[in-house]
Amino acid sequence: MELCYQLPVLPLDRPVPKHVLSRRGAISFSSSSSLFGAPDPRQLSQRRGAISYDSSDQTALYIRMLAVTNKIKTSFVFTPGACVIFKQLFSRDVRVRSQVGFEPERRGSHPYLGVDFRTLHSRAESAGSIPARRIRRLFSFQRHLLSSRLLRGTPHLNPLHILDEDYCGQARCMLDKVGSWNFDIFLFDRLTNGNSLVFLTFHLLNQYGLIELFQLDMVKLRRFLVLVQEDYHNQNPYHNAVHAADVTQAMHCYLKEPKLAQSLTSCDILLGLVAAATHDLDHPGVNQPFLIKTNHYLAALYRNTSVLENHHWRSAVGLLRETKLFSHLSVEDSLNMERQLGSLILATDISRQNDYLSRFRTHLDENNLCLGNASHRHFILQMALKCADICNPCRPWELSKQWSEKVTEEFFHQGDIEKKHKLEVSPLCDSEANTIASVQIGFMTYVVEPLFAEWARFSDTRLSQTMLGHLGLNKASWSAMEPEASGSSEEGESEQPSSRSLSQGGQES
Repeated sequence: MELCYQLPVLPLDRPVPKHVLSRRGAISFSSSSSLFGAPDPRQLSQRRGAISYDSSDQTALYIRMLAVTNKIKTSFVFTPGACVIFKQLFSRDVRVRSQVGFEPERRGSHPYLGVDFRTLHSRAESAGSIPARRIRRLFSFQRHLLSSRLLRGTPHLNPLHILDEDYCGQARCMLDKVGSWNFDIFLFDRLTNGNSLVFLTFHLLNQYGLIELFQLDMVKLRRFLVLVQEDYHNQNPYHNAVHAADVTQAMHCYLKEPKLAQSLTSCDILLGLVAAATHDLDHPGVNQPFLIKTNHYLAALYRNTSVLENHHWRSAVGLLRETKLFSHLSVEDSLNMERQLGSLILATDISRQNDYLSRFRTHLDENNLCLGNASHRHFILQMALKCADICNPCRPWELSKQWSEKVTEEFFHQGDIEKKHKLEVSPLCDSEANTIASVQIGFMTYVVEPLFAEWARFSDTRLSQTMLGHLGLNKASWSAMEPEASGSSEEGESEQPSSRSLSQGGQES
């Protein structure tokens, strides 16, 4: 404590004197306006932190924060000009729950198995990797502040000195081609340092003019998107924020199709993008049968019906209300948007695939789809979101292969958990009885091809033909990797039950 008394105190708005910089030492920052010098013991409670520095380059080496309030965090940057630049960040805008030990109850483990969904797919990390991740999160948040100003066209007088600013520029260049079907979401996620969902969704909402049209508060919108991204479990190999960003980008491609672009209202587009970004929110990394067989509370809450989709919808509504993103709308309009959002997300339940596909096929056969009708437009939005959710096999091989490996890894990990606890292994989750190729061939044949064939009937465009072309090539590539399975899959009975079980278990629910 006596050593702490010896720290010189400097008000936040004062530059550091040169004679202080000439020696190696530390500076204590106080909220008081007392003159530079030894602090009075009674003012210790007002001290906010200390910076130790090296006289050789006059740059900060270590920052120690004291008495940080729950509402505001202050970060200091020591510059060569001996000025202290500080900015206030709302702590809830960057919610890293693992650092503060807080997790909502909905992420709890089921006592029957003792399985913690937060760490179900996590890998062991060395102790030294944690600080590096925290540093990357800080840089990522700074990049988001910088890019959000650029997206709004607002110049900034004091640009942030960010080490990897070049990556932010590359991400902006990629956003210029966000409507391309070859958009590499994995590269974009690396360039945005794991914030692809925030960057992409914000950019699309701004590009469509929805922020201005619906008078969305910028702070509330950014906070909503950050919370959405944080509520995805990034330790999941497949159902994570990158998948949500990929689905959102695909949804944007479909919204640009001529039939939709000429008919959809601004409200339809807003709902479509928000639904795509939140359609798998807080996904635990296991499928619905797993939740049911383990008597998980979510299965009981939603009565074993569209368990995950109901949870995704309710989680999205919770964040909308928490951030008050639509609080400026009337109560009726806000509730109506929440209901329509739920209708879109619930449509992604793969177990109801045949119901939606039959209805879609009937409309096309009878040629009675009228996009001037609000209910018909909403149905097309549902079908577009369903296509976006399972469009991975229709991407170029370099992207499609990565997604296939990730979803199968998640399947097999669930199977390992089921074996460990002596439960019946879910279909397609047994790594000893299935391969990536066999799973993908069955999924493409019985789920993806029928859906995208009907979509091509509805929207016979270059994009539709491109997707079908990639689908055929990718299926052929997987078949070449598994010659025995591909030769007997059409006649054997082993492939047929596996494909049907996709609709029950939900490969990409």
